[in-house]
Amino acid sequence: MSMFKVFDVAGSALSAQSVRMNTTASNLANANSVSSSDGETYRARQPIFESVLQSEKGSASVGVAVKEIVESDAPLQSRYEPGHPMANEDGYIFMPNVNVVEEMTNMMSASRSYQTNVEMINTAKQLALRTIQLGQ
Repeated sequence: MSMFKVFDVAGSALSAQSVRMNTTASNLANANSVSSSDGETYRARQPIFESVLQSEKGSASVGVAVKEIVESDAPLQSRYEPGHPMANEDGYIFMPNVNVVEEMTNMMSASRSYQTNVEMINTAKQLALRTIQLGQ
């Protein structure tokens, strides 16, 4: 396996964690949105990752990709607020199924994973530079 494949693996991880952070940010931004029906209400989204294996002449490079982004099937929150301007004819408003604590934990985890992959790229770059310096 070429030493430079490390950059491909870490790059795919950076891309995947970036999607994860963007999805989490979207969930947090919509956490307090209100709707008059459950069909129009924002639902929390989560990316699904998959492993990527590319074999070339006996060597393998493993990475990660975002397979899809799925909506949560957790129940929406409904509240009886007949005075609310978005209330339906029965007086209920609907709020997203976003758990703010869970989303913040997810954001911290994605951020740490992103930082780890940046460090891996920096370490691989330093190793490559030192290997080149050996030949001088």
